[in-house]
Amino acid sequence: MALWRAYQRALAAHPWKVQVLTAGSLMGLGDIISQQLVERRGLQEHQRGRTLTMMSLGCGFVGPVVGGWYKVLDRFIPGTTKVDALKKMMLDQGAFAPCFLGCFLPLVGALNGLSAKDNWAKLQRDYPDALITNYYVGRCPMCCCYLELLPVLEGTSALSWPHSIVSTLQ
Repeated sequence: MALWRAYQRALAAHPWKVQVLTAGSLMGLGDIISQQLVERRGLQEHQRGRTLTMMSLGCGFVGPVVGGWYKVLDRFIPGTTKVDALKKMMLDQGAFAPCFLGCFLPLVGALNGLSAKDNWAKLQRDYPDALITNYYVGRCPMCCCYLELLPVLEGTSALSWPHSIVSTLQ
């Protein structure tokens, strides 16, 4: 709980820095989880360079781009009602996600050393599946959080969240 409050204070004081570092940390942690739990590489076979690349990508691209987008989105659609949240989600998923993926996937390919031709072929092959997966994975939690759970959680302690969530779903 104290760690969460410290994070919130740091975010309020230095939003840009904290968003960038959070994105880098989460992408690095995601790569560690992928290598260790999904790919089962073990510590000896862990590709540290890959993890550093993902952290750098989070700090240098994902954090600034997504953080900037959400600032623009909040200025473009001010408000916190359910309708405002739905508008933000529709614009995010309909306009931003396709563009973001179209930039993110080639950037990852370039960082992995793909030639322009191979990168283009990989983008053509992977983009549709990545976008569809984004809609499945991204839309459902956003709908639940923005449209149902956040109004219930607003002003409550994080310790009471499980109870608030359960009572909302009943």
